[in-house]
Amino acid sequence: MSAPRVSLDRWREAFLDVVQEPLTAAPLKEASLAEDLKAWTACLTSAVVASCGRLGWPAAAKGHRLAELPQAGQEYLSIDVMAFPGATDGGRWRLPMAAFELENHRTDDRVAYSLWKVLCVRSHLRVVFAFRREWEESRRTVDAVCRDVIGSLSPTERSGIAGETAIVIGNRGEGETFPWGYFKFWLLDANLGRFEKV
Repeated sequence: MSAPRVSLDRWREAFLDVVQEPLTAAPLKEASLAEDLKAWTACLTSAVVASCGRLGWPAAAKGHRLAELPQAGQEYLSIDVMAFPGATDGGRWRLPMAAFELENHRTDDRVAYSLWKVLCVRSHLRVVFAFRREWEESRRTVDAVCRDVIGSLSPTERSGIAGETAIVIGNRGEGETFPWGYFKFWLLDANLGRFEKV
C-alpha cells in the first residue's frame, strides 16, 4: 500500500493545533507536570481523536464510539485509537487510515509492544505515544525500542513496512513552550532500520 509522504506531517500539524487549545492544553499540561499518566492518556486520547477529525478521518477510541463500520465500536483490534478515511464510494469494511497506541507504562518493553502492535496493522500512519520524565530518557527509549522491535525484523520485513511509523514522546516540558517543549517526534526510516527525529 503506498501512502502519501505527508500523512505524519498533516496529522502532526492538526495534533499540535488541537493540543494548543485552552480546553485541551490546560489539563494535558497539568497531567504532564504531575506525571499523572492516567489523566495524560485520557487527555491525549481525546486530542488524537480530535486531530484525526480535523483531517476528515473518523476515529474510534475508548470513550469515542464510532459507527462508521458495520460493527460499531470504541477500540478496534485493541488499538487505542484507530482512524478511517472519510466517506468513500465503496466498501463497508474500510481499512484504517491511522493507528495510534498511547502507552503510559514506564518500561521500554511496553512501548516496544505498542510499536509491534501498530506495525501489525495495515494503515498509512502508525503512531506510538510514550511518556518519559526527562528528554535523555526519551532518546534512550526510542533507541531501545528500535533495537528490540525494528532490529528483530529481517531486511525483507523492514522493506515491507508501508506507510509511515512514528514514535512521539511526551514529557514534563521543563519550562518550554507548550506543546513544543512537551512532545518530540521520531519517524522510522525502514530502509536504514532506525528512527530519525523530525
